[in-house]
Amino acid sequence: MSQEKVERHKAEKKNRKKLNRQAKIRRIASMTAGVIVCLALAGWIGFSIYTKANSSSSASGTGDLVTTPIDIDSLSDYIEGLTVE
Repeated sequence: MSQEKVERHKAEKKNRKKLNRQAKIRRIASMTAGVIVCLALAGWIGFSIYTKANSSSSASGTGDLVTTPIDIDSLSDYIEGLTVE
């Protein structure tokens, strides 16, 4: 049993550089995949917010400013009354 363990240790020692390199590649690949997933998620959230903001501004039609006519005759009369006296 111990001879088997010694042989396994020798084989591991012989291939240590290769195994370390493979582990490093796996680690970098997983980190890169994680970053890509996070960027995709952030982009999706940003795009969703952007489309929701644009859809609410165009809910009134073309998205232009809405003008409302107001009657300011009484205000003009009041200001004229202050300046005449």
